[in-house]
Amino acid sequence: MHDTKKHPQIQSLTLQTAWLSVLGVGIVTVAALRAMGRIWYCICGYIKLWQGETWSSENSQHITDWYTFSHLIHGFIFYWLTQKFLPKWSVGSRLLLSIVVECAWEILENSPIIINRYRTTTISLDYFGDSIINSSADILAALLGFWLARKLPVWLSIVLIIAMELGVGYMIKDNLLLNIIMLIYPFGAIKSWQMQ
Repeated sequence: MHDTKKHPQIQSLTLQTAWLSVLGVGIVTVAALRAMGRIWYCICGYIKLWQGETWSSENSQHITDWYTFSHLIHGFIFYWLTQKFLPKWSVGSRLLLSIVVECAWEILENSPIIINRYRTTTISLDYFGDSIINSSADILAALLGFWLARKLPVWLSIVLIIAMELGVGYMIKDNLLLNIIMLIYPFGAIKSWQMQ
């Protein structure tokens, strides 16, 4: 039982209230992305469930792509971090906080500073931001990752993350870890290898 004097109301959200709040955060995020000039879906005029070609201007414009796996991993990481550092918070509260962080990243990721950073330091030379449908799918992937981390044994979650990172790394020479490295401190050797 939470002591409401020590823990604000946000820390004890029920799952039902958290899901409604998550929906609200998602709507606000979509509105923010639209206000930033993000397009609803690919300018090619159609929507695909999967876009597997990363060396394409259609990457990050359809529902899912290779980078969807990174957002799925975000959900696993958010679950573990909030469980570790906010153990007294309810699952609903931790879920809401996780999605607020994920949505904030989607907004930041689609800002000119990050778009330009991707274009200059990573292999995403044709990247010009996500479509709204792609950003929405990324948020849903993080939600799925959070849910899976809650339901699966830790060992299986770790195996899944390693498999996703290795699989995506093999397929496109990029993954969540490489993406973080190249955004923070780009290595010429990594970029050269990725461009081969």
